[in-house]
Amino acid sequence: MMTPPVKSGPRYNQFIQADKVRVIDGEGENLGVMYTRQAIEEAAEVGLDLVEVSPNADPPVCKFLDVGKYRYEAQKKANAARKSQKTQEIKEIKMRPNIDDHDYETKMRNVHRFIEDGDKVKVTLRFRGRELSHQQLGMNLLRRVQEDVAEIAKVEAYPRMEGRQMLMVLSPK
Repeated sequence: MMTPPVKSGPRYNQFIQADKVRVIDGEGENLGVMYTRQAIEEAAEVGLDLVEVSPNADPPVCKFLDVGKYRYEAQKKANAARKSQKTQEIKEIKMRPNIDDHDYETKMRNVHRFIEDGDKVKVTLRFRGRELSHQQLGMNLLRRVQEDVAEIAKVEAYPRMEGRQMLMVLSPK
């Protein structure tokens, strides 16, 4: 009976390429090194498959397992790992150089919340009209932001001008 080759996951039964393998039975007992054919036959007697768990060892380590169940559990583990993974987003806070104190405090509360959630924060300072000739006001404001979040964040990208706006990126420590 011809079966297609294994595309992903561990090799099992006739797809194992080594002549001799170290065999571990279903209960975790080490049966020693034996020929692959003999190991496949012994696994079939117990009603299980011979699955290669450590192909890089010398000789490769194989185990008596149900290959379908093994793949299913490996897929569940991968899904659980992916689900628990936290992706880091970039949140943006927009300000103007002549921002009022109360507005500044509100924006800073949001910055603190974003950083505590583990996200990066991009602080954008937009200059309009004649404000562009007073870039030092913008630098002073961004320096103030940097000092206010010094305990919980570090500056990933220092302030720089891009056209009519000044940008700075903060990331959690």
